Amino acid sequence: MTEAQHEGFPEPEHPEPTLPHGVPPWPGGRDAWPADANYDPDLLEHGDTRNVVDRYRYWRMDAIVADLDEHRHPFHVAIENWQHDLNIGSIVRSANAFAAETVHIIGRRRWNKRGAMVTDRYQHVLHHPDVADFVEWARANDLPIIAVDNVDGSEPVDAAPLPERCVLLFGQEGPGLSDEAIAASDRVVEITQYGSTRSINASAAAAIVMHEWVRVHARR
Repeated sequence: MTEAQHEGFPEPEHPEPTLPHGVPPWPGGRDAWPADANYDPDLLEHGDTRNVVDRYRYWRMDAIVADLDEHRHPFHVAIENWQHDLNIGSIVRSANAFAAETVHIIGRRRWNKRGAMVTDRYQHVLHHPDVADFVEWARANDLPIIAVDNVDGSEPVDAAPLPERCVLLFGQEGPGLSDEAIAASDRVVEITQYGSTRSINASAAAAIVMHEWVRVHARR
């Protein structure tokens, strides 16, 4: 049985989302097109409805990735993928928004991309078959692993600054991080809560913690 059959459905390729606030073809026709090689002739001719910031309007995808590589932040994001969690795509989208260096998928190679809204095309994604392989990679690159889970012994993420170079490790909706992942982490942090629910949505938690890193370390 293939993994796709095991999941019960195929993994579709989602097209770039079209947005009502896109831009039309470049005004003035071909004679007015910019000479910069970053620009995509097809987008200049037909318009750009992709979900990209204005700076990257009409740019080629590879040009956007190359430019992002010039100023990605030195934190990584890792996600355990044992249950094909729908939140993984949303976490990848947030990692792109906050310019994370790389997203690491631990476990199943295939992951649910729907929530990513194709931002994975602009984001470096690295697969690790298991926690041990991920930990070996992190140690080899001298990156502390910061687990995010509200378990005994975790500390509020806003109580002590996150390291500038690190991997933020997230679990899945419901079970959270595996015991193996928790044991391999250098620190475990949690988000302080004040209501009745025991936990918040996994992708929301990931966005909060990434923003906490940005709040402390990012240069505007």
